Amino acid sequence: MIGAIVSAVVIGAIVGALARLMVPGRQNMSIGLTLIVGIVAALIGTLIAHAFGWADTKGIDWLEHILQLALAVIGVLLVTRMGMGRRGHGGHTDRTTT
Repeated sequence: MIGAIVSAVVIGAIVGALARLMVPGRQNMSIGLTLIVGIVAALIGTLIAHAFGWADTKGIDWLEHILQLALAVIGVLLVTRMGMGRRGHGGHTDRTTT
């Protein structure tokens, strides 16, 4: 049980970080939110992979990991586009005055 939780956190951190690297531009997300997006994507990806039988292979389950990464990229895009990431400057938008 504890091993599953630790592996979910580690895989989630890796998947979340890779997803942020793949999304162009700057993502204004905290490390904690990145971790949560990664963990959720890893868990959903694992469930889908098990449902399709992709997680029962010898060696590395590449399809499962690619699915997890794709879901994490979608999650990062959703979080940043919806503005749920961390806001800088006290929530004010960056405007230049002339």
